[in-house]
Amino acid sequence: MREARPNWPNGIGLLLIHIGALAVFIPAFFSWWAIAAAAIVAYATGGLGVTLCYHRTLSHRSVRLRKPVEYASAILGALAFQGDPISWVATHRVHHAHSDQQGDPHSTRLGFSWAHIEWLFKPNPNVPNTPEEYKKYCPDLWNEPFYRALHHFHLPLQIALAGGLYALGGWPFVIWGIFGRLVFAYHSTWLVNSATHMFGYRTYKTTDRSTNSWWVALLSFGEGWHNNHHAFPYSARHGMAWYEIDLTWWTIRLLWLLRLADKVRVPSAAIRERLRIPAAREQRA
Repeated sequence: MREARPNWPNGIGLLLIHIGALAVFIPAFFSWWAIAAAAIVAYATGGLGVTLCYHRTLSHRSVRLRKPVEYASAILGALAFQGDPISWVATHRVHHAHSDQQGDPHSTRLGFSWAHIEWLFKPNPNVPNTPEEYKKYCPDLWNEPFYRALHHFHLPLQIALAGGLYALGGWPFVIWGIFGRLVFAYHSTWLVNSATHMFGYRTYKTTDRSTNSWWVALLSFGEGWHNNHHAFPYSARHGMAWYEIDLTWWTIRLLWLLRLADKVRVPSAAIRERLRIPAAREQRA
C-alpha cells in the first residue's frame, strides 16, 4: 500500500470555495437572475455532467451516448469541479469494488463526516491518484486522448466559466453561479456517499450498507436510490418503484427517444424480484 498524505490542494480549495459561498448572504450580491443562472449551471454540470455522464455513462456503462453528446456532457461534468472524468470514475469504481469494506475510499464505517467530506483531504490510501492506478481502474477512459486532456484542463474550464458568468451578470453571477452552486452541488453529491449508506430503507439484498433516500434523490437528480443502484450497478434506472423519482432516468429516456442514446441497460423484473427483501420498505438501515 502506498503512503497516504493529506491532500492539501483539495482541503484548501474546498475551504476557499465554502468561504466564497458565504457571500450569497451579502445583500449586494443578491439577484434572482443570478440564482436562476446558478440553477441552470447546477443542473447542466451536476445532472447532465456528473450524474448522467460521469456516473451512469462512464463509470457503469449503463447507457451509451452518441460521442458528441458524451464529450459535451463530460465537459459539463468537469465544470462541476468534482474532478476530471478519469479520477472521478477511477475512485467510484474502487468504491463499488470495496463498498463499506476495507479499501473503500469513503466508507461510512469510518463515520459520517469521513464519508461525507474528510476522505477528500485527509490521508486516504484508497483514492487512485497515479497514472498506474488510472490505467488499472479506467483503461477505457485513459486510452482516449479527449479524457486525458480533460484530466489536465478541468481547472482552466472552471476559470473560463467564472469569466463567462462575470461577463453576463457581474459578481452576483460569479458568487451564485460558482461558489454558491459548487457548495450546494458538493454536499448534494457527498450525501450519496454518506447519508445513503447510513439512513433510509433497503429494498434489495446487497453486501454493503447502501440505502434508498427520497430527499437525497431529489437533491442529486435520482442518485439517492442508492440501495437500488448497488443492487444493480449496471442499471441506467435507479428509481425502480413508481414513487422513486429519478430525473436522470427521465433524461436518458428522452435521449433514447431522440436517438442520442442507446444500449440502455436495466434489470428485468425477475432479477429484481430475486434480490428483493421481504417487506422491503419496513427494513431500515
